[in-house]
Parts: sequence; structure tokens; C-alpha cells
Amino acid sequence: MNAGKSTMLLQSSYNYRERGMDTLLFTPAFDDRYAVGAITSRIGLASDAITFDHNFNFYNYVAECLQKPNHKIKCVLLDEAQFLTKAQVRQLKDITDQLKIPVLAYGLRTDYMGEPFEGSKYLLAWAENLVEIKAICHCGRKATMNLRIDEQGNPIRSGEQVVIGGNDKFVATCYQHFQEGAKG
Repeated sequence: MNAGKSTMLLQSSYNYRERGMDTLLFTPAFDDRYAVGAITSRIGLASDAITFDHNFNFYNYVAECLQKPNHKIKCVLLDEAQFLTKAQVRQLKDITDQLKIPVLAYGLRTDYMGEPFEGSKYLLAWAENLVEIKAICHCGRKATMNLRIDEQGNPIRSGEQVVIGGNDKFVATCYQHFQEGAKG
């Protein structure tokens, strides 16, 4: 949270497109914070994206796009990659290995209870390259956790793993402040 993942994704896509290369952008269908089918950063950058759910097959979609005449697809970018399934992470790996298209996946490692998301677990296990984007806790240390809060700012420690929200529902904290429930 609050590390600039979506901003970096949109910048990467822009860099490819500026050089005449197409990209495919994906975002979860249920992420409707700004608009369904859009990747939007906190600083106001935005782009249309293809939505996916747990039944979506990334490999088949990209392979079909590559069959079209005059395709210039040179990169696949995913926002909120923590919501992928194990099978979908495998599909992304196959895109890089078999179709020779780089895949850049941006997401969180853990949920608000400190547990790994399924997609994150397999991305961390199978990725050829990992780049950590640093967020900062209110104390100045590196934020590695996402503290879920209610409307009054109190920590929430149980409930559904997937809750869509931004700064109104989550605060990036270091592990110590995550354990203490201190949002700063």
C-alpha cells in the first residue's frame, strides 16, 4: 500500500508505448474503487485495462492477441496481482517462457492479517526477478504490512481476506506498528 505500484505500472506501459510497442494491462474485475476496467494511481494517472476474474485465462488471451495481424504486444502488465490464482500465475510464467513476452506483475505480499495472498505466494516462488517497491511507515521505517482500519481508525483483525479500499481502509505500517495496531 502507498508505495506507487500502480504509478510504476502505468509509467512502464507508457515507456513501451512511447517507443511504438503495445502493452496489455490487466486489473481485477471486482476492483471498482475508481472505475471497473481502469488502473488508477493515487497521483491521478490512469489507463484502461482488461479485467480478469479467477476464471480468466491469461495465456489463451495473450496467445490470441499475438495471432492478430500487425500486433505489437511487447509486455503484459498486471495490477493487484495478489488476487491471481495459482493457475493464473502459472499461465503468466508460460507467457514469459513460451511466448517470450515479459510480464510485470504489481501487488501486495500479504493481507491485513499478515497472511500471504495465493497469487503473491506463487509469484514470489516462481518469479525470475523480484523488485520491492518501498513504502514508509508513519515512524519512518520501511512499511511491510497493511493495517486494516475501521471508520474511526481502529485496527480490524478479522473478516474477509479481500476488501477493496484505499487510505480510508488501510494504512501501510512497519511490523511493530502493525502488531501494536498503531496507524500514526
